[in-house]
Amino acid sequence: RLKHSFSSTSIQSTTDGYNLTIQYITQVHHTFLFSFLQIFHLDLSLLPFHCDLGYSAAALCIGVGSFSDPNDLPGLAHFLEHMVFMGSEKYPSENGFDAFLKKHGGSDNASTDCERTIFQFDVQRKRFKEALDRWAQFFICPLMIEDAIDREVEAVDSEYQLAKPSDSHRKEMLFGSLAKPNHPMSKFCWGNAQTLKTEPKEKNINVYKRLREFWKRYYSAHYMTLAVQSKESLDTLEEWVREIFSQVPNNGKPKPDFSDQLSPFETPAFNKLYRMVPVRKVHALTITWALPPQEKHYRVKPLHYIAWLIGHEGTGSILSMLRRKCWALALFGGNSETGFDQNTTYSIFSISITLTDEGFQNFYEVAHLVFQYLKMLQTLGPQQRLCTYSVLLLQTDPIEYVEDICENMQLFPKEDFLTGDQLMFEFKPEVISVALKLLTPEKANLLLLSPEHEGQCPLREKWFGTQYSVEDIQQHWRELWAGDFDLNPSLHLPAENKFIATDFTLKTSDCPDTEYPVRIMNNDRGCLWYKKDNKFKIPKAYVRFHLISPVIQKSPKNLVLFDLFVNILVHNLAEPAYEADVAQLEYKLVAGEHGLVIKVKGFNHKLPLLFNLIVDYLADFSAAPDVFSMFAEQLKKTYFNILIKPEKLGKDVRLLILEHSRWSTIQKYQAVLDGLSVDELMEFVSSFKSELYAEGLVQGNFTSTESMGFLQYVTDKLQFKKLSVEVPVLFRVVELPQKHHLCKVKSLNKGDANSEVTVYYQVKLFCVFLHGWHYINRFFFFFFFFYSCFIIVAAVLYHVYPTCRNTSGVLGFSVTVETQATKFNTELVETKIEEFLVSFGEKMNSLSDEAFKTQVTALVKLKGCEDTHLGEEVDRNWTEVVTQQFVFDRLSREIDALKLMTKAELVNWFMGHRGEGNRKLSVHVRLPEHPAVSKLTFLPASTLLASVTTITDIQAFTSTLNLYPYHKILK
Repeated sequence: RLKHSFSSTSIQSTTDGYNLTIQYITQVHHTFLFSFLQIFHLDLSLLPFHCDLGYSAAALCIGVGSFSDPNDLPGLAHFLEHMVFMGSEKYPSENGFDAFLKKHGGSDNASTDCERTIFQFDVQRKRFKEALDRWAQFFICPLMIEDAIDREVEAVDSEYQLAKPSDSHRKEMLFGSLAKPNHPMSKFCWGNAQTLKTEPKEKNINVYKRLREFWKRYYSAHYMTLAVQSKESLDTLEEWVREIFSQVPNNGKPKPDFSDQLSPFETPAFNKLYRMVPVRKVHALTITWALPPQEKHYRVKPLHYIAWLIGHEGTGSILSMLRRKCWALALFGGNSETGFDQNTTYSIFSISITLTDEGFQNFYEVAHLVFQYLKMLQTLGPQQRLCTYSVLLLQTDPIEYVEDICENMQLFPKEDFLTGDQLMFEFKPEVISVALKLLTPEKANLLLLSPEHEGQCPLREKWFGTQYSVEDIQQHWRELWAGDFDLNPSLHLPAENKFIATDFTLKTSDCPDTEYPVRIMNNDRGCLWYKKDNKFKIPKAYVRFHLISPVIQKSPKNLVLFDLFVNILVHNLAEPAYEADVAQLEYKLVAGEHGLVIKVKGFNHKLPLLFNLIVDYLADFSAAPDVFSMFAEQLKKTYFNILIKPEKLGKDVRLLILEHSRWSTIQKYQAVLDGLSVDELMEFVSSFKSELYAEGLVQGNFTSTESMGFLQYVTDKLQFKKLSVEVPVLFRVVELPQKHHLCKVKSLNKGDANSEVTVYYQVKLFCVFLHGWHYINRFFFFFFFFYSCFIIVAAVLYHVYPTCRNTSGVLGFSVTVETQATKFNTELVETKIEEFLVSFGEKMNSLSDEAFKTQVTALVKLKGCEDTHLGEEVDRNWTEVVTQQFVFDRLSREIDALKLMTKAELVNWFMGHRGEGNRKLSVHVRLPEHPAVSKLTFLPASTLLASVTTITDIQAFTSTLNLYPYHKILK
């Protein structure tokens, strides 16, 4: 459908050319495939890449990945992906490409999969050709200097260390270890210091020489596909690509092929029960089948059909049954189509179920329910009515779009490059049936995650250190599943969907059109903001409400009860509202800081039906004792899983210091550990619903009269009283002392070898003009950070990001670094941050007025870019509503402020907040020895920061400080 929506464009080529709609495919010297995408004057809702005419993007996919790693150098493909970025013969600066992109508002990334490696970038359109030339040199003549080897090995190792605490990565590595010996699935694709540095030295392997050989062998033009997207004409893009990429070398050697290594999991190690100790507190059951490769069936997509039914959450589904028994919280099924899940040797089909405590105790019964559902599908056979739903192509960022296209070009014939990964072109029941028949209990592998396995798992996965055990599936269940077991009469296929829209008429305005939302209802119980969409002209709408309550922030216990309330409300809605989700109506309930946020969006025809359903369930809220217990236990795990992440703990500590009367996640965790009852929950909910202020925004394809019905329904159905006192939607913020303070705490996860350091500078209260200053500072911060990053990169601090912060209306700027605690102490990291800030100030001061103006102009253009879809405009307007600032033209005001700014003003501003009397707060989270999640453990500073004032009691520290008034940036 998308392709037919475009004007046909034809370009003649001297080589084998194909005329495609919006896409031109050719071969340069019969070796290099590239794609041109052009934007036409079309209905914007159909264009996944119409969004930013000022931006261009490119992506290149190489048909080689970690499967091609040599056995004696695991991770070499991933390492090479890093190394090619380290300068080229034409542009030798080691970080020159990143600096160029950041200077011109761009970004880049790369990833190594099993059989493919992808590189992508985007940049302002006027710099696209130059960026394309710089980028292409990585594939033509990369420097890969030997001196950079050790530094980049450390970067790869840091990436590995940061991934180690991830349960999903741990599951993958454990699963890969079950493959046949010497099959590429059993390889260690990440690479680390051990495989790329320590062991090669011990074995006298020249990593630099092998890296060069790997690049020469596999980075060959005939393995590569390229997609570029820009507003230039196709003729111009073709000319650029031919000029720039014609020098990519072609060795003419056969492409790596692993398709002869089928059935990697036909081993005695498969079809077992594996128990695993997770990092997070979670119970989960994953049932996995290893199937023959399914890529050849992309036009039918049998696994998509099966996954859609498995993942259905309506009446008669697996999850519906499990929720009724209070055995499960969530279920995901299917194939992610990453190289790990699908390649030329096999395809995975997996079903992952997040279990409750009771579900964990009954995991065999849970698996049995899954097998009963699959047997029902096998018995009924594929149903064509379930394949008639449409697949809509959503708007996508240019960089994401070209990434998808260049990979599709490796997988599909030319006519399906655009949609081969998305559409179900054909219904072939025989293909679906073959896949279904393979999903039997005797071919399944079971993986059970639980913290309760601690101390019971004697085995260790080699690379991630995952604790696990293996055992045969219990004989009772093996015998039951091997026979003709009964179907479950409560399981059935989805019924007809009442939420599917049939009216796509664009409404006629019943009031004057406005550029910004206007308030069309206002009384003591609520107000409603409204804007008719006459820009995107699509039959969709967004409805958002903030139900503000005075009871939420009274205590940590109330916050926990509020979280419980929202979680159970979402649970209660899951089944009746699931059909709305299938019909592409979306809803989200958020436990905000000061109220319940309700968001719905989608086709406007049936959107009121979904919104009213949510309000009905809110009005008639109930919590069965078993459901309450299930979510109370789950909330303990949720808080725990937040606290064990250094970056989350660092944020929690920083906000606990800065925001007056804020309750920490640790306090909430302690409150839930102390115990709660159903009666306490219902009493809280009654109190919450009794006194509210409902503030809403309706935007899209509704008239003002229709929009008023949403607020009316809320007030009529909930019958709440007006607020007895005004409830602020912000916290008051402490005024930090004019000196450097440090709060250093232990991480709460003994298994995480990562530390985090945040250096924060508080800035005085701001108006919109000064807010514009803040944004220009942010822009320069990012630009100069990458321009000067050698200061920090030299120390191999893997995740480094500067940012500007708006803390309840009080602004500030910060630099955050995540690094390995086993390599660098946090005080050393802070000194490196300070070195960077000094360098940043010097470089900004030495910037010419012309260069400064260029950057301001670039930022003005960046901020002035058209919205890509209605949701972006709604998000911006909703921020004004939910913070009760209502400056809907804030963006244009900031642009005006930027245009008036001078370099001297910016330099004085930055230096003023960095000089004597600055309000500086550092938060360090470091590796613990004996963590206790129920409390913070404060640490002293080392001699490197001997002059700082250490915070060891947050309440005692903040009680002595002045508070800023409630502050909104209004003018």
